[in-house]
Amino acid sequence: MNNADLADRIADAHGIAKADARKYVDGVFAAITEAAAKGEEVSLNGFGKFKVKDSPAREGRNPATGATIQIAASKKLTFTPAKAVKDTLNG
Repeated sequence: MNNADLADRIADAHGIAKADARKYVDGVFAAITEAAAKGEEVSLNGFGKFKVKDSPAREGRNPATGATIQIAASKKLTFTPAKAVKDTLNG
């Protein structure tokens, strides 16, 4: 499923225009991205949590040459599903 498919499902379920549903979907993802960029945790009841985690700098290896390289520190967006989602997935 992609953004357009999600917007189509929302439009069909709620009787709204597909263009409006697409704006809502894009708005939700933009808000999550904006909050994550500020380092905030986004908690959606019954769905899960989006959280920013820091990945420290580390040494790695170039698989082609075997040479040691430095991998820069970065931030990752992680998702932890809510219990309801886990239960649905696992039957």
